[in-house]
Amino acid sequence: MNAILIKLFATALTLSQVTTRPDAVRTQFDPAKDGGQVVAILRDGCAHMRKSFDIEDINLDELISTAMEDPSAVAGDNAPKILHGLDIAELNTSYKQFCKGENPANSPFEAAAVIAFYNNAVKDLPSAEALRDIKLPSASVILDAAGKPYSETFETHGRRLVVPIEGVPDLVQKAFVAAEDKRFYQHHGIDERGVIRAFVGNLASPGRPAGGSTITQQVVKNLSVGDDVTYERKIREMIVASRLERLQTKPQILGLYLNGIYLGRGAYGIEMAARSWFGKSVGALTLPEAALLAGLPKGPNYYSPDKYPERARERRAYVLSRMKEEGTITEAQMNAALASDLGIKPPDATRQDSGFYLVDHVARETRTFAGLETLTNASYTVRATVNAGLQSALEAALQEGLATYERGTGRARYEGPELNLSEAIKRIEAAAPAPAVEPAPAPETKRGPKTGVGKGVGKAAAKAPAQPTVQPAWQRALVSARPPLYDVRWPLAVVLQTGKNGTRIGLPDGRVASLEPGPARGKLQVYDAVRVRLREGKGSLRADLRVRPTVQGAAIVLENRTGRILAMSGGFSYPLSQLNRVTQAVRQPGSTLKPLTYLAALNAGLQPNTLVMDSAVTLPPIGGVGDSWSPKNYDGGGSGATTIRRGLEFSKNLVTARLLQGGIAPKAPDSLQRVCDIALEAQLYAECERYYPFVLGAQPVRMIDLASFYAAIANEGARPSAYALEAVERDGKPVYRHPDKAPVRIGSADRVAFYQLKTMLQGVTQHGTAAALSGISAYVAGKTGTSENENDAWFAGFSNEITVVVWAGYDNADGVRRTLGRGQTGGHVSVPIARAIFQAAWAHGVARTPLAPPSPEAKALIADLPIEPRSGQRVASGGVVEHFRLKGGQVADTQYVLVPRDTLYAMRPDAEDGDYANAEDGADVAGDLFGNLPGGRRNTEDPFAQRRSAETDSDRTADPWGLRRDRREEPQAWPGRDRYGQVNPVPFGSPFDDDGDTRTRPRRRDPDYPFGDDPGY
Repeated sequence: MNAILIKLFATALTLSQVTTRPDAVRTQFDPAKDGGQVVAILRDGCAHMRKSFDIEDINLDELISTAMEDPSAVAGDNAPKILHGLDIAELNTSYKQFCKGENPANSPFEAAAVIAFYNNAVKDLPSAEALRDIKLPSASVILDAAGKPYSETFETHGRRLVVPIEGVPDLVQKAFVAAEDKRFYQHHGIDERGVIRAFVGNLASPGRPAGGSTITQQVVKNLSVGDDVTYERKIREMIVASRLERLQTKPQILGLYLNGIYLGRGAYGIEMAARSWFGKSVGALTLPEAALLAGLPKGPNYYSPDKYPERARERRAYVLSRMKEEGTITEAQMNAALASDLGIKPPDATRQDSGFYLVDHVARETRTFAGLETLTNASYTVRATVNAGLQSALEAALQEGLATYERGTGRARYEGPELNLSEAIKRIEAAAPAPAVEPAPAPETKRGPKTGVGKGVGKAAAKAPAQPTVQPAWQRALVSARPPLYDVRWPLAVVLQTGKNGTRIGLPDGRVASLEPGPARGKLQVYDAVRVRLREGKGSLRADLRVRPTVQGAAIVLENRTGRILAMSGGFSYPLSQLNRVTQAVRQPGSTLKPLTYLAALNAGLQPNTLVMDSAVTLPPIGGVGDSWSPKNYDGGGSGATTIRRGLEFSKNLVTARLLQGGIAPKAPDSLQRVCDIALEAQLYAECERYYPFVLGAQPVRMIDLASFYAAIANEGARPSAYALEAVERDGKPVYRHPDKAPVRIGSADRVAFYQLKTMLQGVTQHGTAAALSGISAYVAGKTGTSENENDAWFAGFSNEITVVVWAGYDNADGVRRTLGRGQTGGHVSVPIARAIFQAAWAHGVARTPLAPPSPEAKALIADLPIEPRSGQRVASGGVVEHFRLKGGQVADTQYVLVPRDTLYAMRPDAEDGDYANAEDGADVAGDLFGNLPGGRRNTEDPFAQRRSAETDSDRTADPWGLRRDRREEPQAWPGRDRYGQVNPVPFGSPFDDDGDTRTRPRRRDPDYPFGDDPGY
């Protein structure tokens, strides 16, 4: 028996059952015993069909006779693929057997073969009850802090907003019924008349075969049995559709259909489609809009108003004519709708292009805080904390900063275009002519009138209407392109010209610019789509190529008082990597962790002018176990006595280490414990590694936790909990709301210590390692940081209102640590990014106010007195203002508690010769060390210029962790563990070059040196 005939008979067996005995459809037959029953069912079905033919006024006998006389007209080379190979003679014989009651001797029918195919097709048949209880995957809408739609979250094929059928206007329902299934309210799931029309049409026409599916069948196809173009799927679809009709009402089935169908632009369901195409809810659709959407299910791509507006108009006209035939609308209404524009919104107006890391984080918080398994099992309204404008600006600043770093270090590599538009341009040129576009109004000029016409143009020309322009094919292709890196902020451009005459690019708005190809010189091809940065100014428009960097980065903006995350980016581009490095990764913070130690020292009673020796120090093993710790500054030396303020401003490793030696507690291990206690209470860590290198930032930290700690400094010790989820609603009813709770105070240090630390961090931005921010230092304080071998570059800082943390570095998930390169420190890489983010925050609604004075509680315990900045010595007038803690109403004088006056006197280079022997006080004794010369003169040379160890200077030193007791010895491994739990094989901050030889290593200048001779500033 012919294979196609077997499939046709199996389909006919299904159709016969669902139309003649819908309550007793069998899904299994015995090939040996049930042949006679199958024949009976087929004959009953044919009799039922003949009645339908009569109703449709189709002469089946005549059709069969015509086919026999000219078989090629039915099954020739132009016949539909599903009928190729069909033997018309066998079909005619079978027709006589089942539809005319004849018993031909040469019948090709084999019941066993038909039964075998049918039994296999209906095996594991889906349940119609599952459709009755189905919960369609839905999209949830995420609103930004201003209450405006910002994003959606949905599963693949699930970008829909479920709306009850009662919420769909009657006009919209009738438009879809008229277009897709005019007998929807009469049939019982299968419209045999529609099946007949489709079959006859397929026999008579060589075009795309018609399906004849009802709305009920489309529901089953879309939501249950799938859309395979096979006889097996059609058989399963008809049975499940027949059963569904007995379980649900027509309105319920129509509701499933309208919520389930795909309608273009990534929209599933009528509500999402209405918003995507027209920017409104389904309840607000007009007649022409409803008709346009009702025409899309037949072919959302083929009839797309974006790609084929004329096809969309023709399809809309068909729907309107059907509605008029059904009496749903009048002829006047139809004509008015036919004359209307398509009225669709631009696709960009409905597409998210930023904030993907933040939206992911919001979704995780809905699971953690709101207890929702997923945001896609229902349509929720989610209110987030994101500042939309700031979010886009933060991403732009981070991407530009990372690319700038790679260009500056020569690491930028062009790996090819993001995509090439050649084929798209060819298709557009081969299609209908480009639509005419009204030109944008000309800008007003100083010379011309408001029409924008300049001097020397005649009045007639000024009054002439502007002629429509035609978009070139390259522009249309560029506008409709879907680049893989959809969240990159640089504009996408298409290469129009290459060669000796230069490179020219086209932009989405139609402008053409000259391109500086940079690392892609000689590699660009015409119609490559690339990213560019425009340089607009006088003369012709120019652009620079932007290459996707391999370095990674992350940034966060946190509101100090509330902990609301205003903006966050977990990487260069979300499509490249979904790892959120703000919340899901830990990195060594380097010197950005040093404020912990200074906070502990200030809380212990030291003042910002307390002197500490910036000189070699060795701390004994903790508990007598392990090696002693001898950290080093950059070149192994020190700069003598300095204030702890300047020690933090210029990130002195030795000063930080010496604070453990009596500056916080009498013994170093106890001092370390107090620093750890603050770290734990600040929730920087779940547990603290009790190794001395901890104070220099050896233990990795999450960015989001570091941001909360710096916000606590801005708040004088009140630490906010960072969050991005404000509230969740469903159908207008609250599901979750973030509790209003005040920041939790870090009790390990008081307000005075936190305020003093804040002023010291402001010094970092004024003239310290973050002096690149000196122009905004009245508003910003913070700290730079660079981990071992420049693997991580940080800046963490705050204004009164927000905290900004920026990190840059290479991912090390493969266990290999990759350096950013010599000189690529937090001050050089991350500070410029942070500056751009602060400026963007102020441009997008965040207040710009000078850093606040101490709170009333702290002010009562603080005295502001002038000092000489280098020595920390109090002066009667002049100098700079320092903020001193009061104890018992008096200034607690701690200037010499760590470096006694007599020690300073003994350290004078000329003490043995008796020079300055008659000095009366420590200020004179310390003269040489702080630049004071005899006779009241000042040494104008910078006392720190010879031995500068800025930045993590810990991180930037020859042996910052002090793990080698002697330069000639092999390095001792630090007993900590990396993020993978593995013991670090090389000490953090190892000085070794690739060949492991330190003796020939050239002297390195600290790139964070903030003065003019440093190329980094």
